[in-house]
Amino acid sequence: MGETRTKRKSSKVKVEEIEVAESKELPLTEALRKRFGIIGRESEIRKCLAAKLAGKHILMEGDVGVGKTTLALAIAQFFRQPLYRIDGDEQYHSSRLTGHFEPPLVLEKGFSYDSFIPGPLTSSMKEDGILFINELNRLPEGTQNALLSAMDESFMIIPKLGEIKSGPNFCVIATMNPREYVAVSPLSEAIRDRFVWVKLKHQSEVEERQIVFLRSHIRDREVISNAVAITRATRKHKDLRRGASVRGAIDIASIMRQYKSRATDIWIEVCIMALATKIEVEDGIERSLEKIIEDIVHDILGRKKSENF
Repeated sequence: MGETRTKRKSSKVKVEEIEVAESKELPLTEALRKRFGIIGRESEIRKCLAAKLAGKHILMEGDVGVGKTTLALAIAQFFRQPLYRIDGDEQYHSSRLTGHFEPPLVLEKGFSYDSFIPGPLTSSMKEDGILFINELNRLPEGTQNALLSAMDESFMIIPKLGEIKSGPNFCVIATMNPREYVAVSPLSEAIRDRFVWVKLKHQSEVEERQIVFLRSHIRDREVISNAVAITRATRKHKDLRRGASVRGAIDIASIMRQYKSRATDIWIEVCIMALATKIEVEDGIERSLEKIIEDIVHDILGRKKSENF
């Protein structure tokens, strides 16, 4: 997986600008939500903004699909600093994070800045930017440890090159999945200690309906309501270890938009398509994943019909 650099204007959000936004226009949290189209999350946004303005590094934790990446990028982009992104990968070694010397250039120019290819950590430090790490706990422990001095002491030492110092607004914003997820590594106590923690949970049913309305491009509110109810039911089903996020409801509604029929068999067909890759059956359960989804659809549609009588 690679890293991405995003150019931003050099101006940064200041405390004075926040005071103006709160006194004359929108509260800062509302301004961010409006700019990036975020539904809800007032508390989480407020916490993240306070942490960033306090000069803290931010770690967001939550299940797959709860919007960690969306919120993290919104916070990062809101401050208009140079932004570098990396995606967690067990093959992402520390030399990619910090940078490396290019052998042909070393032969020509020696070990110097002219022969050094900076990594996203080095670049974000030197440019007083933000390093966004998506799925931090998928990085090897050695790569995680390369962040420690930069986060704690605002500098790091690169052998044969010397000390790299960060600007005063340098910040790491990272996301992570819960420890029980496959292919994640536990964060060391040292790296966790450098972050402040913001937990993201699944949003309310009303907010999830609003998200599906915006993301699925369907305006049939009954379809949206059913899609959200079915998806939320997967999170509480006794035979499922892991239920679907709101992405499941978005996919259901988006696909249902392509059908004229709203028959139960169509709902089952679409829900299996949309949810099969997003849920996980508990160990020892003999019923198939398809049968579990079918039962959930029957239950939700039957309940909705009875409510309408």
